[in-house]
Amino acid sequence: MSRVGKYPVVVPNGVTVTVGGGEVSVKGKLGVSALKLTDDVEASLDGNQVWVKPTGTTKRSRMMWGTTRALINNMVKGVSEGFTVNLEINGVGYRAAVQGKVLQLQLGFSHDVNYPIPEDVTIKCEKPTSVSITGKDSQRVGQIAAEIRAYRGPEPYKGKGVKYETETILRKEGKKK
Repeated sequence: MSRVGKYPVVVPNGVTVTVGGGEVSVKGKLGVSALKLTDDVEASLDGNQVWVKPTGTTKRSRMMWGTTRALINNMVKGVSEGFTVNLEINGVGYRAAVQGKVLQLQLGFSHDVNYPIPEDVTIKCEKPTSVSITGKDSQRVGQIAAEIRAYRGPEPYKGKGVKYETETILRKEGKKK
C-alpha cells in the first residue's frame, strides 16, 4: 500500500483545483498547472482536499498512486508558494549577472557563458556569487539549476565552481612533497 498516496492533498486558500476529463488543473497566484492522469489512478475533489485512488490492484497502479499524489501536491505548492533553488559560485574571478533575458556567467573560461532565461522561470543575482532560480514547476526549476551547475561543477581540491547552496563538497588533500 502506498504511504504517500493514502493522504489527501490539502488545497490552501487562493488556489482552485478542478478535476475532470482525466485531468487535474490547479490555478493560483503564480499561474496555472495541469496534469493528465493515467488510466491507473483517479482523482476526486472533496471540499478543500484532493484524493487520489488507484483504479486496480496491479503493481503499476499502486506505483502511479503515490506518484500522482506527489505531482498534484507539487502543483498546488508551486502555484501558491513556488519553488526556489539557490546556487553558489566559488572561485577567484567567478561571477554571475543577469542582463536582460540572459544569465551571464564568468567561470574561468576564455569566454563568458550566456544562459538564456526561460519564460516560466525567474533568475536573480543579489550578489555576484549567488544565483536564485524561482518558478512554479519543481522539475523545471531543478533542471535549469542542474544545467547551470553543469557548466563548471565544484572540484574537490579547492572547491571552485558552481554548487547548490545546501551541497557539501568532499574535499581532497592534494599531493604532498
